[in-house]
Amino acid sequence: MIKLNYYRNSLLLFVLLISTGVGFSQDNDSTKLVNNFGGAATITNNGISFIPTFSLGKPAAIFDMAVGRKLSFEPQFRFSLEGKPWSMLFWWRYKLLKTNRFSFNLGTHLGLPYKTITDTTNGVTTETLTTKRYLAGELVPNYFLTKNISIGIYYLYSRGLDKGTTRNTHFLTLNANFSNIRLPSQFYMKFVPQVYYLKLDKQDGFYYTATLTLANRKIPLSISTLINKVIQTNITASKDFVWNLSLIYSFNKKYVEK
Repeated sequence: MIKLNYYRNSLLLFVLLISTGVGFSQDNDSTKLVNNFGGAATITNNGISFIPTFSLGKPAAIFDMAVGRKLSFEPQFRFSLEGKPWSMLFWWRYKLLKTNRFSFNLGTHLGLPYKTITDTTNGVTTETLTTKRYLAGELVPNYFLTKNISIGIYYLYSRGLDKGTTRNTHFLTLNANFSNIRLPSQFYMKFVPQVYYLKLDKQDGFYYTATLTLANRKIPLSISTLINKVIQTNITASKDFVWNLSLIYSFNKKYVEK
């Protein structure tokens, strides 16, 4: 157990150091460095969490942004359609290695999930919005079988920083990515199936999830659906089956530093 804690804490520290310090190692000699700025706005009938066995259970809006080169800042803001914040993730990601066949990315984020607490005193009901802090690190290796087909592993460790949080979360997936599946009239699909293992402190389980996206090369709108099914679990907060349907507006711009 001591060794497990040592390696887990070392992983988090390593990812944090990469995220904060690697920006200084980027190539500043070139006068034509291409940066990316992109994002997406999503409306969905059911907000599904980053770990897909958990969901908001109601319609939601999700806003994603990403800016950078090898090192990127990728915040995500999630709200119910009632206007209440659901969660916020502040990602830093670093592209450690990229070849024609293999990529390896690192990441870290501060997560802020929100919860509304209702209290009734002397017949008066009040609502208080509260949040707790989670610090997480991720490892993302992928191997490309072809230009549009890859297989990979995703591992995330999250540490709850406040009292009442899940102290240790392990999220490990085995996934495949089938992108650019050609359809008539400039349409194409993307299919991402995966199986994953989830451990929340002393509870754990196995799950299957898949995402199917339909898009058109000429317009920035796409439609996506996600399903998540329990294989076996003793995590009490898990839902046996979760699904949603989402409409996504995406943009991606490139600009050159001079």
